[in-house]
Amino acid sequence: MLKMMTFFQGPPGQRPVPGTLDFLGSPPKPRSPSEAESEASMLEASSEDLVPPPDAGTAPDKEEEQAAKKKRPKGLATMFSVFTKGKKKKGQPSSAEPEAEPQARPGLEGRLPSGRLGSPAAPGPGSRLGPRGGRGQARRAPRAPMCPPWELGGRGRALLRLSPSLRVCAEGGWRRHGFLGRSGGAQGGAGARTAGGSPAAGADGRSETESAFLHMGRTMKEDLEAVAERLKPVFPAEFGVVAAYAESYHEHFAAHLGALVQFELCERDVYMLLVWVQNFYPNDILNSPKLAGELQGLRLGSLLPAPQIRLLEATFLSNEVANVKELMSRALELESQRWAQDVAPQRLDGRCHSELAIDIMQIVSQGQTKAETITPDLGLQTQKVLLVELAEFLRSYQASFAEFLERGRQLRNYRANVIANINNCPSFRTSVEQKWQTLQDPPSRLLDPLSELKSQGFDALLQSLFSDLKPLFKRFTQTRWAAPEQTLEEIVGTVLTRLPEFSELQDCLREELMEVIHLHLVKEYIVRLSKRRLVLKTAEQQQQLARHVLANAEVIQRVCTQHGSSATWLHPALPTLAEIIRLQDPSAIKIEVAMYATCYPDFSKSHLSAILAIKGNLPSSEAKSIRNILDVHTAAQEPSRSLFSLINAG
Repeated sequence: MLKMMTFFQGPPGQRPVPGTLDFLGSPPKPRSPSEAESEASMLEASSEDLVPPPDAGTAPDKEEEQAAKKKRPKGLATMFSVFTKGKKKKGQPSSAEPEAEPQARPGLEGRLPSGRLGSPAAPGPGSRLGPRGGRGQARRAPRAPMCPPWELGGRGRALLRLSPSLRVCAEGGWRRHGFLGRSGGAQGGAGARTAGGSPAAGADGRSETESAFLHMGRTMKEDLEAVAERLKPVFPAEFGVVAAYAESYHEHFAAHLGALVQFELCERDVYMLLVWVQNFYPNDILNSPKLAGELQGLRLGSLLPAPQIRLLEATFLSNEVANVKELMSRALELESQRWAQDVAPQRLDGRCHSELAIDIMQIVSQGQTKAETITPDLGLQTQKVLLVELAEFLRSYQASFAEFLERGRQLRNYRANVIANINNCPSFRTSVEQKWQTLQDPPSRLLDPLSELKSQGFDALLQSLFSDLKPLFKRFTQTRWAAPEQTLEEIVGTVLTRLPEFSELQDCLREELMEVIHLHLVKEYIVRLSKRRLVLKTAEQQQQLARHVLANAEVIQRVCTQHGSSATWLHPALPTLAEIIRLQDPSAIKIEVAMYATCYPDFSKSHLSAILAIKGNLPSSEAKSIRNILDVHTAAQEPSRSLFSLINAG
């Protein structure tokens, strides 16, 4: 059994895809010993400790810088080193040259709380934390956001107008968490937060780029939630602290992705970029439960321009189609090898079983699911393209099966493999009809190769039975229809004896096979009546033959129906011919012929002439008049099923 799983499988609409950006349900990153020690020291810090130290904001020492260079990822993932480089603006100090910090008013330190202010919490019961500071409860600070609000550009510069007490309070908290001085501005701060500690490719199977995206998504989501929960309460609402941080992250990511897509991306990275830009970022971050309300009305736009997204989607679609074609071709090749090597198929619940249909539909379904995890529209577009590829595969499958039917007749497991492949047809049909039932144009043409495959398989299975029945049907004309009941009894007995050979077909297919047998019995019986070897000149002889035909028709119908045939359209075929043989009035015969042509539009004048030839007492002029009835009725409709078109009259 071929088991092929495409990258990032998952049902449509389920976010995040397991194994990729599953940051919503991921546990928080464990604190390092240094972080724990820092937080412990903060609990003992006095208010004077919140005054920024003079050496704050200096660049990392050389040893740390060298260690960071050694860990820098190679290849496409080196683009994520952009996160660690701030974009210096004119007049803005670098990370190695911190800007001068405002001095607190005399006596402010004595009024600051000695608890933790790294991530200010909303005032608790009895607390008095306000614009001028106050004493609040010590609380564990979450992972703090990327950089202080006064480095965030437009809105951040407005925060410089804050009262000195509030600025010193917040700035002290930021410095205690080490964020002042390690970034050179909004972009540099976002980069430092998202790239710091970004994991490289690991044992979990993620590439460096995927790991970086995972880190980036977690960091942004956690940081924005921390800003909304901890910082927002200590700033006036008009400053829009959460929006300022969201805009900073968005600008940084957009710039980074714009540079990233200039590289020649591998398939996994193309998919990851599209999932991030089109799904996870807008839905799982910006529209997450904790942030949706905060960012409502903030029009950040897309991380990539529309033309670039369309180009990436076209690349993804091309890659996916190529992968699906290759996987389906490989699946068929492996299946064909099993036939040629005379490997017996599996048995499942007493039926011959093949995994081919399951494998193929899984391949196609996973290809569409991947596209749907990006956007529903891309999923629909991919669906239509994959339908074309599936139709092409089914044609190849039918051609390979036909070749096996021709070449594999002497193989020991020939019949079992034929049955196994016929059993594939309902699985294919059900999957196609269920998966694409919403399309305006049902893919009926797609299923035509399956109908042909099933028909060829039935012919192969029934060839031996029909060969055994042929001499029995000849006996009707050889004996000039003497004792037709005994002849038909032998025919039916032969059929019933061979039915167990088809027990490994699925029930629905066994019923269809019985319909084929039913059709064969009716067709061969009509062939014998049309041989023009029996001419009955008296009405009594004609009525006696009609009774035999009618009795035989009832036996055929009963036996076939009892064993699963639902071919009710065949029921009038023999009884109506018996009535035409029995009737003597030309006008009554015309009525029966007209009704018969309605049921079987492929009933032609040549077929009617062969039946009328039995009536030796019918004048030729009357026979011609009866045949002319078909000039009207045969042109009225096309036959939906073939009966007389399978019979050569005369």
